[in-house]
Amino acid sequence: MIIRQLASILAKRLSQTPVVALLGSRQVGKTTLARGLDAGKPCHYLDLERPSNIAKLADPELYLGRFADHLVILDEVQRFPGLFPVLRSLIDERRRAGERTAQFLILGSASPELLQQSSETLAGRISYLELDPLNLTELEPGDDVMDRHWFRGGYPDSYLAADDAAAHQWCEDFITSYVERHLPQLGITAAPLLLRRLCTMLAHQQGSTLNLSKMAGSLGIDGKTARHYLDLLEGLYLVRSIPAWSRNAGKRLVKAPKVYWRDAGLLHALAGLLDLEQVLGHPLCGHSWEGYCIEQIVTRLPKGTTCSHYRTHAGAEVDLVLEIPSGETVALEIKRTLSPKRSPGFVESMKTLQATKGYYIIPRGETFPLSESVTAISLADFLAQLLQGRDIH
Repeated sequence: MIIRQLASILAKRLSQTPVVALLGSRQVGKTTLARGLDAGKPCHYLDLERPSNIAKLADPELYLGRFADHLVILDEVQRFPGLFPVLRSLIDERRRAGERTAQFLILGSASPELLQQSSETLAGRISYLELDPLNLTELEPGDDVMDRHWFRGGYPDSYLAADDAAAHQWCEDFITSYVERHLPQLGITAAPLLLRRLCTMLAHQQGSTLNLSKMAGSLGIDGKTARHYLDLLEGLYLVRSIPAWSRNAGKRLVKAPKVYWRDAGLLHALAGLLDLEQVLGHPLCGHSWEGYCIEQIVTRLPKGTTCSHYRTHAGAEVDLVLEIPSGETVALEIKRTLSPKRSPGFVESMKTLQATKGYYIIPRGETFPLSESVTAISLADFLAQLLQGRDIH
């Protein structure tokens, strides 16, 4: 059993809020985490993808009313959106009776935006947490562990598979289940073959600025439809868009973002890469490593930190710009090398960004300065700084 860092935060939220929503993509470990909690009260679990459990909720108020002294765990809650008004009624009734701890833990594989009804119906009563795939900081330290995690990704069934072939097959099956089953459940009528082509195309554009109209033309669909599909993939916690940096925050919405598959294992499966040796010899290697590092970092940033990327027409760029709550800016460049050299473009970009500190994120090795304001640091050491709450500026 791998201890998830979110477990202590989840336990605290359950003591403070009537409803806690634990969200994240499918197979990321939400059910395992929820059912392993010590909630301080009896728990009652319902999987809303099982017809037998849905049948029990023919009269949800009557059924759930029997478990007033339980923490009720509702899995895949997006399958039953009509349940939210009933939850609100039960919560308000128990609040009047003096109940302050959580009565419901809802698990879902869609973002709050896709679960909009919960945001509206349970406003002021619900707290959201996101469970990501396994982060490098949740694993035993070691170079082999990092390479395995990078290749296989962070989904527990893939990372813990017997070998790389089994991990690759798991990722293939996961992708197939999404394009053939889960996306159609959200109302997408496109053929699974087209959706698979879209996913593969995004994989080969990993870390590139997105040209949505070009991608839509290649798929034979219009730009609005392509944007809808991309928003769904992002709302299902499968891809991440990093907006372009701008002094005017509003302009970030109109400049081209960079798009990454959040899990490197899924990326490698979509690219048909069967082991780490194939990844290392593939043109996608650099972008894969960049996306892997960005995902490990972004999911461990202090609350309130905003992320963007920066690139000039002359080619100067910064892979990740962090604007931290204190108001300072930190520039990160990700390099798969043990001997990075500070580039003039990075120095120029730091001046434009008014960054107080710059980092070159490298695979392993000791931390060493590249200049007074720029430091080379391994991914593991940088994540350790974030985890310990130490300043990165």
